[in-house]
Amino acid sequence: MKAAVLYAPNQPLSIEDVDIDEPQANEVVVKTVASGVCHSDLHFMEGKYPYPVPTVLGHESAGIVEKVGEGVTKVKPGDKVVVAFVTSCGACDSCVTGKPYLCRNTQALGRIGRISLKGQGMMQFANMSAFAEYQLVHENACVHIPEGVPFEAAALVGCSVMTGVGAVSNTAKMPVGSTVAVVGAGGVGLNIIQGARLAGASRVIAVDLLENKLAAAREFGATDVVDASSGDAVQQVQQLTGGGVDFAFEAIGLAKTAEQCWGMIKPGGKAVVVGMVPFGQTVNVPGHEFVLGEKSILGSFYGSTRQQYDMPWLMELYRQGRLKIDELITRRYELGQINEAYEALKNGEVNRSVIMFP
Repeated sequence: MKAAVLYAPNQPLSIEDVDIDEPQANEVVVKTVASGVCHSDLHFMEGKYPYPVPTVLGHESAGIVEKVGEGVTKVKPGDKVVVAFVTSCGACDSCVTGKPYLCRNTQALGRIGRISLKGQGMMQFANMSAFAEYQLVHENACVHIPEGVPFEAAALVGCSVMTGVGAVSNTAKMPVGSTVAVVGAGGVGLNIIQGARLAGASRVIAVDLLENKLAAAREFGATDVVDASSGDAVQQVQQLTGGGVDFAFEAIGLAKTAEQCWGMIKPGGKAVVVGMVPFGQTVNVPGHEFVLGEKSILGSFYGSTRQQYDMPWLMELYRQGRLKIDELITRRYELGQINEAYEALKNGEVNRSVIMFP
């Protein structure tokens, strides 16, 4: 199969011929139809998160089940599926207490060495390696796509939509009427914004440096915008709200912006870090405010997803026209254009791009 290979950090991805094994027990081969171009992969491409190379990145995808191994019962050839990038076992303490996104056995369910480049086995990124024509995954990673949901929309449910909306509904459990700030109006940030709108936030303030991002934020439900290039973003949010918001969501992946979110919340508020803060960066906040202001900071991984429950209702909201996903997709590329797609992402030109496979 053709796949985009990362040979080393800070190098362009290279389209190569990669071999993929036949499915074994409880495994599924999925023919990739759409893969989202996500900023999280860029962290690995730039070496901000360490990972063994060479590897095939990609973790936001949807496709068609091509083959199944022995004992597979959840899907069959021809089924249309989203591939979740956390494979959960369903039996560990995290899974049985409703936190499958923190599954203790997810690494053990990965396919190490089952895809290979020139005879060399590779780690499968996020147990899927979605920048490839086919994916070899555990059946537990597959979520059925209902009729009326196109592959490109379903692919985004696999990461950016789930991560953003889930941060509001699952991690923060935001009450109706809350005030919200969202720092970063990229693919995940826009989904936090529409998640807050769906949850009944009374005010949603989008914070970004780029005018096109702030315009998109308004389209997705922001009631106010703050141009962080024209002054102190924390002060602007404080002034807009008369003292801070109930929830501030960080959707960029920097320690600095996580600290800004802390500064934006009022006493009793919650700062929710959704972006992938790079290894080695430390988030520093005033310790006394934990007690005297009863402020808190939360991490949100993958929107605290319970994929077999959450992804279907997200796709149902899309079918009803209540969740914007088509509007997220700014551009579509072929696999051979993947480096061009990442340049557009780095330049802030897109909400989300999707790699489409024939």
